[in-house]
Amino acid sequence: MNVRSALQGAEERLREIPDPRLDAEYLLAEILGVPRLQLLVDQRRELTAEETAAFEALIIRREGREPLQYILGSQNFMGFCFRTDSRALIPRYDTEALGQAALDAVRPGSAVLDLCTGTGAIAIALKKLCPRAAVTAADISEDALSLARENARALGADVRFVQGDLFSPVAGERFDVIVSNPPYIPDALRGRLQPEVEREPALALFAGADGLDFYRRIAREAPGHLFSGGWLLLEVGDGEMDAVAALLERDFDPPRRIDDLNGLPRVIAARIKEESDHAGSAV
Repeated sequence: MNVRSALQGAEERLREIPDPRLDAEYLLAEILGVPRLQLLVDQRRELTAEETAAFEALIIRREGREPLQYILGSQNFMGFCFRTDSRALIPRYDTEALGQAALDAVRPGSAVLDLCTGTGAIAIALKKLCPRAAVTAADISEDALSLARENARALGADVRFVQGDLFSPVAGERFDVIVSNPPYIPDALRGRLQPEVEREPALALFAGADGLDFYRRIAREAPGHLFSGGWLLLEVGDGEMDAVAALLERDFDPPRRIDDLNGLPRVIAARIKEESDHAGSAV
């Protein structure tokens, strides 16, 4: 079997998933240890029995709707390669809009908090791109934090990781920038999402009846953890922008709304009102 026939067969088997040819190419490139585009010039290359068997094993996993990024074990985010597995949510390209908005707000010496850090992608990228910032990353999941620590070590990023429910592990602390991609999917959609998404940790996905549970808590507690003039930056689910903006009205200036790479409203950036510097609960 050569590269051409292997890809054709895999594409047919994966026809029920989005972009079956692209996924097949990524998986075969992984087995052969070559860049994906190299396959275009190696169409006649014959696969060894070992390569064929290894490719078959990966195609079976993808047929079972295991996310491609879990199979490959990595995902690029803001120019860095992060290890990915079932311990944490997969970093999305759309979330780069949140990472860039946070980077715009961070200055040398800034104290930054990344809530619901998952793989650590945002926190680590910020530290790499602004080394003089002091970055703390929090998550309730010890599994996610173990993966985030691995990513930080691999990328040489000096990030402080803390475990606990939202602000609980940073009680009494304040920050110049708080950034978060929290769970925001309504519970009613559980079991109705794309099969790949359902394979990701539910803890990182679902947020109550209307998907706003975490936004309510963050809006209430963040003011007690921000310095005067500090920024709160949140990724927002589809159709949730207005509701989240309303939650921030009391303690924050009118927010800036930022689109993702597809032109959809994805990020809300709000600066705390000076008179609200000591508002909010720190618990």
